Amino acid sequence: MKGNAETTSSESPGARTPLWNSNFTLLWIGQFISALGDATYGIALGFWILAVTGSTALMGTLMAASSLPRVLVSAFAGVIVDRSDRKWLLILMDVVRGAVVILVGIAAYMGFAKVWMVFVAGVIIGLGGAFFNPAVSSSVPDLVDRSRLVQANSVFNMIYTGSGLVGYSAGGFLYKVLGAPFMFLFNGISYIASAISILFVRIPKIAQRVQRPHFFADLKEGFTFAWGLRGLRATLISAAILNFFAVMGIMLILPLFERFKHLGPGLYGLLMAIFAGGLLLGFLFTSMRKFRAEERFGVFSICFVLMSISMIMLPVSLYFPLMAFFGILTGFVNAISNALLGGVLQMTVPQDMRGKVFGLLNSIVGGLNPVAFAVGGVLAEFIPIRLLISGSFVVTLFLYIPLFLSKSFRTYINFNPETQKIEDMM
Repeated sequence: MKGNAETTSSESPGARTPLWNSNFTLLWIGQFISALGDATYGIALGFWILAVTGSTALMGTLMAASSLPRVLVSAFAGVIVDRSDRKWLLILMDVVRGAVVILVGIAAYMGFAKVWMVFVAGVIIGLGGAFFNPAVSSSVPDLVDRSRLVQANSVFNMIYTGSGLVGYSAGGFLYKVLGAPFMFLFNGISYIASAISILFVRIPKIAQRVQRPHFFADLKEGFTFAWGLRGLRATLISAAILNFFAVMGIMLILPLFERFKHLGPGLYGLLMAIFAGGLLLGFLFTSMRKFRAEERFGVFSICFVLMSISMIMLPVSLYFPLMAFFGILTGFVNAISNALLGGVLQMTVPQDMRGKVFGLLNSIVGGLNPVAFAVGGVLAEFIPIRLLISGSFVVTLFLYIPLFLSKSFRTYINFNPETQKIEDMM
């Protein structure tokens, strides 16, 4: 692996380019439009399902069905990403997802949309994301200088925070005024707009080896690399478990607002916008503040603890201004921790392995998400939803202790490419 690591650090196609070069900017714009559609679609879909069925269990099942294909396929999709022209793969996935969501929107407008149609669309969107996400993640390091990766991750993640700020703040009110069909159509069109934007992006092709191993050997190579990197292994295992409880708690916020009528869709959208605003502030902060390598672990741990405590407190009082405070604090510290971890991942994975390693990461970290959605939806039928949300994050905070005490995780997140080699952590 030494040769790959050295190539990534000294010969990256993105070396010596400014952060906001034309390729990075076009990719950023396209993803902002698409993410704006996703934000409005998520709100519309959740409240539409609850309005049609009245069941949190069915809503959780739908979310599980949408995420399961991504979990099952991501590791295999990552291998295909490393073997493909990433630009055209991104365009294809956007076009397919856009067409499917537009068809659902048309069906909803004409009054014959069924729950099973939304399930099928969710599966296709999940499959598209399984290919799209590792392709984007593996492309960003080739569009900017390696020394700017934390900043690049911050401004790229502003896509989801900025779009969420707009989409969530307007989504709840748009649902009440315009209805779900309009919001479905908007999301479909946003995917098409993203595809058009990517047409003009120059994404360097991955330098293929003269003799590339067959598909499953390639898949195994990615797993061997990720598992052999001790800090990454600890991160993957811990993140999968932590993510289970965090996802379960977060998905129950929507039915919490639906059950308490003084809250409702409008305030739910506003809370999500406030959360996105906190994320935006956090990513702005990390885009301007360059953390030293030895600072990362401490900053990451503080942010994780604050995030957990904020989410424990959020449903305790249903006084909206207090909920809003916890929402913006959660977003702010979550953005910082994500930017730090994302930058380290991109620093430590060689270019020709990013697709399969990031795909594997999506499969492992998100592997329990479908179960979390389904379990959370069912438990909410029997356990007070406020207790369930807070309890999920109490468990999350407790389970972070082993990761906090892990020497390999501390070494990994504090990785310094100027003084260390990847092989030193194997």
